[in-house]
Amino acid sequence: SAVGRGPEVPFRSEAYRISATSRGKELRLTLAPLGPSASQDLVFRFGMSGSFRLCPAAALPRHAHLRFLTHESPPRALCFIDARRFGSWRLGDAWQPGRGPCVLSEYQAFRENVLKNLDDKAFDKPICEALLNQKFFNGIGNYLRAEILYRSKIPPFEKARTVLEALKDQEQARRKKNPSLTLSKKLKLMRENPDLLELCHTVPMEVIAAEKKLFDPDHADNYAAFKNWLQCYLVPGMSSLRDRNGRTIWFQGEPGPMAPKGQTPRKKRAQRKADSEALTPKVTTRASKRRPKAAVKPPKSAEEEEVADRPRKGRARGRRKATAAPALSEPEALVKAKRSRRTSARRGRGEAGSS
Repeated sequence: SAVGRGPEVPFRSEAYRISATSRGKELRLTLAPLGPSASQDLVFRFGMSGSFRLCPAAALPRHAHLRFLTHESPPRALCFIDARRFGSWRLGDAWQPGRGPCVLSEYQAFRENVLKNLDDKAFDKPICEALLNQKFFNGIGNYLRAEILYRSKIPPFEKARTVLEALKDQEQARRKKNPSLTLSKKLKLMRENPDLLELCHTVPMEVIAAEKKLFDPDHADNYAAFKNWLQCYLVPGMSSLRDRNGRTIWFQGEPGPMAPKGQTPRKKRAQRKADSEALTPKVTTRASKRRPKAAVKPPKSAEEEEVADRPRKGRARGRRKATAAPALSEPEALVKAKRSRRTSARRGRGEAGSS
């Protein structure tokens, strides 16, 4: 598109096949011509809002920054859509350097990469910050780290090395106790008592298994289904803090010893109309205390509430406009007249305050 920030794709073919391979947070597309021409690879990063969608070419969605047209009638377009433009693509088949093994497709290599590098300075940080380091946790993002830490019952600001060294010790003890565990028994143990690194694999797998239901834009209840799947991230009742990179981490319970100083954990509350109405304080004015209550009194309008909060001089004038004066008995009328004369005399001498 004219506003797309990625490079031009030097590829032309009357007929070609598109295939995809993912690794962590990256996706590689291969455009393979059905003929003698050379293929073209593109590697995408999705940012916060990037996605692919197949739609009619005559009705392209907004922010469709790259389009692959089908050779049919009417044609359709496979579009890379990115409203926030944090996503990107680059030419070639190379994955971005510095990213570790994928938590999904290379689980064993991912686990070994973490446990054999625990002396790296990345693990001096809180575990919630270490989980976003793509050198070791390639594929884990903000909502996944919250769900993983919540299920493992680990405070987000516990030191990463402390958490992971404990896993290393547990793994060694398990091997000594059961040296002849078969793969099926290992998988069973992993499902029954998953540790933090195992959750880095199984929690994203849950999302992929339910992908059609949770994320298909053609489903009207798309966001509602995803919200129902979440157990911690943005869930009412959970607390939140900003980490040292400015990212919000959601959690339950204590934040941990490395929590940022000067922040107080905030809890997300459900926005229920009934609760907000129950918590609205009643406004009581001196006028309402002096006057006897009517048998049936309608609630005050917003205009009357505003009048009641004005300074005294304006308030008396506003009351006469807003409500009709009640009928007074003769003795009460005389008392009122005397009070009114005394007030007028004070105003004439300059004793009455001005607002």
